[in-house]
Amino acid sequence: MKVDKETLQKIAHLARLEVKPEEETELLNSLNNVLTWMEQLNEVDTTGVEPLTHISPETNVLREDVVANQLPREQALVNAPQHDEQFFEVPKVLE
Repeated sequence: MKVDKETLQKIAHLARLEVKPEEETELLNSLNNVLTWMEQLNEVDTTGVEPLTHISPETNVLREDVVANQLPREQALVNAPQHDEQFFEVPKVLE
């Protein structure tokens, strides 16, 4: 596949990019180089190669989501610049 100026303009429009006329030639060359490289990858024989779902064999270790009071409220509010008996007080950001 080869990208022409019309296709480049469509791609730029979809990506909401403004392509200057002096940049078109360089972008066309870059896009065509990438597509040529992708075509070379399509030639690789992948018969018998299973698709990867993860790059590494590591798995995510999950823990139980258990609610625990590790820091008492009073202690959490000690260093707060402004607070009431239960909550941090912050400046109003919306009117």
